[in-house]
Amino acid sequence: MLYIRSLAFNFVFYLNLIVQMILWTPYYFLSPRAWAWFVPKFWSRSSMWLYKIIGNTDNEITGTENLPEGSFILAPKHQSFWDTIAFFPYLKDPLYILKRELTWIPFFGWYIMKMRMIPVDRGSRSKALKAVIAATRAELARNPRQLIIYPEGTRRAPGDEPAYKYGIVELYSQLGVPVVPVAHVAGLYWPRRKFLRFPGTIKARFLPPIPPGLDKEEFMRRLIDETETACDELLAEAANADNPPPMPPTAAKRLAELSAAAKT
Repeated sequence: MLYIRSLAFNFVFYLNLIVQMILWTPYYFLSPRAWAWFVPKFWSRSSMWLYKIIGNTDNEITGTENLPEGSFILAPKHQSFWDTIAFFPYLKDPLYILKRELTWIPFFGWYIMKMRMIPVDRGSRSKALKAVIAATRAELARNPRQLIIYPEGTRRAPGDEPAYKYGIVELYSQLGVPVVPVAHVAGLYWPRRKFLRFPGTIKARFLPPIPPGLDKEEFMRRLIDETETACDELLAEAANADNPPPMPPTAAKRLAELSAAAKT
């Protein structure tokens, strides 16, 4: 049944994306940008509904009271495709930094550019980071927006050793806006590089914002400590659930470390 549900959800998920992208095209491109946000947010909510109905996987996202007004940086853990679409319905005007090549994809790239996302050229990291900071600062000055940035860059397995990149530190120090960490263990249910979708409840939490103005070392320490502590709590909750998902080796190792620490 797990394989059938997973296969069915994957098929319907991408079919839903393609159909909605085509059907909404006239409204999306003829509407003001503020109105057009209805389309991707509706797609996200409908995808999560399909995930619940077909995959038997629900979502529980808490901590919305921690989202500030105006511009801020949202800094989620990156474990799954789930965390790329689940959060932006909670944001008024989300902003992504993404590879320029994505803007070349027909329909998908046009949708991206309509929302004034920030494309980045892969090449010199220092030059790319400077260009991204300048473009982001200009966009935030134009409109209050919420920048979604994944501090670890690439997807990592639940429980894996944290590997935070320096880019978010520069964005934090240069933009002067709060950072809201986001903890979750979605990779247990929607694993990277696998088609299986495990049933259960994905729990995610918007953590209290880290205020602007901290020095770089203090900011990075707080970001890692607060995010990883909350992720450990959610990992333990998932492992102790009535119907826990399979634990990958990284998660099993981390749970063993937490258990040993609790006994000392």
